[in-house]
Amino acid sequence: MKITELITNRIEKLPTGQVFAYTDFLKEPGKREAIIKALNRMVTAGKLAKLAKGKYYKAEQTVFGTLEPDQYQVVKDLLEDDGKVKGYLTGYSVYNKLGLTTQVSNTIQIGRNDIRPQFKRGKYAISFIRQKNEITKDNIPLLQILDAIRYIKKIPDASFASSYRRLFSLIEALPSADKKSMTKLVMKYPSATKALVGSMLEKTGDNDLADKICRTLNPITVYKIPGAGNVIPNAENWNIQ
Repeated sequence: MKITELITNRIEKLPTGQVFAYTDFLKEPGKREAIIKALNRMVTAGKLAKLAKGKYYKAEQTVFGTLEPDQYQVVKDLLEDDGKVKGYLTGYSVYNKLGLTTQVSNTIQIGRNDIRPQFKRGKYAISFIRQKNEITKDNIPLLQILDAIRYIKKIPDASFASSYRRLFSLIEALPSADKKSMTKLVMKYPSATKALVGSMLEKTGDNDLADKICRTLNPITVYKIPGAGNVIPNAENWNIQ
């Protein structure tokens, strides 16, 4: 069977929106150029769309035009390797899903233990946030909330008050086990983040967890957040001003 036929048969089985690289087809040495040419011919024919150099996807056509792959697909090679998690979507990539803003950004932010310089992929700017905790599938939702608290003043089109209230509601709804896990995870975040999380846990009545966080903070350090005193009823307990 010819290269083009092999590729066509495999692509027909892929779901729309799934991103793949030409290297996914490199099973035999010496076929690289033939595979790239075959894929590019399919792009020219409108059977495939090209995301970036060497990366393609089977686009879904609608009455509104061609649908692009979701952000996870765009950067999935940076998030996992052979099923092992090595990163997660965070920051601008999840603020909308967390209900913190109505904006959808063209910047995809990724949390990883190892980071690299920002780069472009298609229309997206890909940037990285260093995560000091081990990243697992189970703790990613908690890390996303903690990252949002860490960068609460940078959430687009949102006030500190609305962001704090929304993040508090997310933490309040967490099961006890998740609150305990979050308390462990936040220990590797900046002190201002710990103070905000501590204030939220104190408000939820999880005083033991709040006390654990409080004991790690310098009692004379003040965390200046304009307007926080009008939103956080226990701000004084956490030296938040």
